[in-house]
Amino acid sequence: MSNTRRRRGAAELDEDPNKMYERLYSHEVEWVKQQPYLESKGYMLRPRLRPGWIPSWRTNGKDPEYCEDAHVLPFRNVLVDATRISDGKLVYIKRVKTGDQELAIALFLQAGSLRDDPRNHSVPILDVFPDLNHEGHSYIVMPFLQLMDRPEFTSIGEIVDFADQILEGLVFLHEHGVAHRDCSRKNLMMDAGALYPLGVHPVADQFLPDGVTPLRNKVLTRSAVGVKYYFVDYGISSHILANQDKLVVGMDGRDREVPELSSTVPYDPFKVDIFTIGNVFRREFHDNYSNVEFFAPIIESMVRLDPARRPTAAEALEQWQTIRRGVSALHRSWRPKPSQETRFVAAVLDFFN
Repeated sequence: MSNTRRRRGAAELDEDPNKMYERLYSHEVEWVKQQPYLESKGYMLRPRLRPGWIPSWRTNGKDPEYCEDAHVLPFRNVLVDATRISDGKLVYIKRVKTGDQELAIALFLQAGSLRDDPRNHSVPILDVFPDLNHEGHSYIVMPFLQLMDRPEFTSIGEIVDFADQILEGLVFLHEHGVAHRDCSRKNLMMDAGALYPLGVHPVADQFLPDGVTPLRNKVLTRSAVGVKYYFVDYGISSHILANQDKLVVGMDGRDREVPELSSTVPYDPFKVDIFTIGNVFRREFHDNYSNVEFFAPIIESMVRLDPARRPTAAEALEQWQTIRRGVSALHRSWRPKPSQETRFVAAVLDFFN
């Protein structure tokens, strides 16, 4: 069986497989309690997360490995995948504190004319409603998104498009006074729905919605259908108005390489975003592939140790637009070549590409 399926800890290896898959973990139990309310709001959780769930393998005689409801919800007690009942669309439902900065910023970026600005790459908020079982909390509903590189990029042109969209989106955020402060890889996601004409399982993303049938050749490329990338999670973001001091303090954020982070010395959060995006370009592309050397100049300027010497978002986008004009159509059609790939392997793969 593929190791892309459910992984278990060593302590569970001797456990009866059927009982292992039948176990509802504590974070799943919490969502089971919320399911009837979420259904009343128009959202259905997967069978495993519904009250009274009876494992399908008890009645169909199949091995749990071949049953959709054996897929365990990843451990995230504030986020769950769901289906919008009205149209069958996959969504994410997230529990947030009512009135906190995360919700306020997310809603601000979806209000009025901002929502329709094509440069807006803030995650859309499809619905908001109170959490009746957790005082002071609300639910927000977002499109079902995937990590920026799931599935992997298949051409240099797709990587160029990612950089286009992310820098464009960063300019938009900064123009409207929003410093994300945590725009690392896991908070840069994409609406990949168009890549899966037959759908995809929300937890086991190498399988069709049945959670059993491998996707294999059933995934389209970004080049063929196009995708949109989004900034998500404004949990530590700042919304700074024109007349406010733009300096902040705080050590939070996934990127621990940002040099100025401090709990006592104020710093410019907008320049943190510049460094973090530059680091995404460096870690995810320049360090991993041998044929994206054109990223080097913009990475060098964005990750300077002195924040004052880094470009603004608008300046970074302008620099990038100059760079991308020098990337030929032929170069964009190439597949990304892993840095450790030998010449022989590269030749073989290029021949069949």
